[in-house]
Amino acid sequence: MECYLCKGNMQKGTTVYNINRHGYHFVIDQVPAWICSQCGEAYFEEEEVARIQEIIQAVDVKVDRLGHVG
Repeated sequence: MECYLCKGNMQKGTTVYNINRHGYHFVIDQVPAWICSQCGEAYFEEEEVARIQEIIQAVDVKVDRLGHVG
């Protein structure tokens, strides 16, 4: 697999996913991804993207229930 940014070689590994959303910040460690050995860009497969979106939606619901989403 080739990196879309720099054309470097992609290797399976894990990375950290950070998100800032509606006044909160959270980090998901050890997310499986394809990592470019040249520039470090990470690409997630469909399954990981779906899991990340599920986590974000669950947190949004909890934060909304607390009344902190503006």
